[in-house]
Amino acid sequence: MLTDYHVHMAETGDLDVEYLRTYIKKAKEEGIKELGISEHAYFFEETRPILSNPWVENRRTLEFETYQKMFDAAAEEGLPIKMGIEMDYMPGKEKEMEEFIQAHPFDYVIGSVHWIDDWGIDLAIYRDEYEKRDLHEVYRQYFDRVVTLAQSGLFDFVGHIDVIKVFGYEPEDREFLREQYERAAKALAETDTCIEISTAGLRKPVGKLYPDPELLQICKAHGVGIVICSDAHKPDHIGYRYRDAIERARSAGYEELHTFTKRQSQTHPIG
Repeated sequence: MLTDYHVHMAETGDLDVEYLRTYIKKAKEEGIKELGISEHAYFFEETRPILSNPWVENRRTLEFETYQKMFDAAAEEGLPIKMGIEMDYMPGKEKEMEEFIQAHPFDYVIGSVHWIDDWGIDLAIYRDEYEKRDLHEVYRQYFDRVVTLAQSGLFDFVGHIDVIKVFGYEPEDREFLREQYERAAKALAETDTCIEISTAGLRKPVGKLYPDPELLQICKAHGVGIVICSDAHKPDHIGYRYRDAIERARSAGYEELHTFTKRQSQTHPIG
């Protein structure tokens, strides 16, 4: 079994069945059995109470009804697709996030940390901030959010769990990193929240898979489940370098991945 659940459409095309077919076609070519679309929640007007800043508001151009209609039309045509969403986890907004999630029939919900207050940590326009801040404090703040994301119990899996390394800024202190990894893995295990092995980092400046091998091994030791995803933003990204992801999973001792239907998970052998 192979999946690709972390997939976006709105930045490169319309949220309609015609464009969706190009994603499904690519997934079939890559041998992916379950494909899910998980658009960024910030595109939708309904998420303004959760996250609002100038960068987001310039991109908030959709209403959720448009997204729902695409999945409804796909279901009418018998197209195999799972309905997901990627939500920016914002500390203190758990009630608002829960209300949004429960209002829609998602198969799965991805929780991702993209913001530390008003700093978009993976946005190129904010890259210089890494030069201005203490890197250990940056990582501590980031993993604080990963921990509370997991503790919220709102999400099925965490997107690109160590995306904080996206521009190549990584502390050399491995003991410090292990401390961050351990506390994240413990919180994930306590709420049965999975993580993704994401090939997106191989397309980014860091040039590495998410997560770090040691972080993945720690997650395995704590019993944290996995999915495998590409974080696709166009059809060509579907299944991108999945052999690397499978190798990373198996090197950490994983033999199964999770699938999701109506927020319920099952496990299947990888491959």
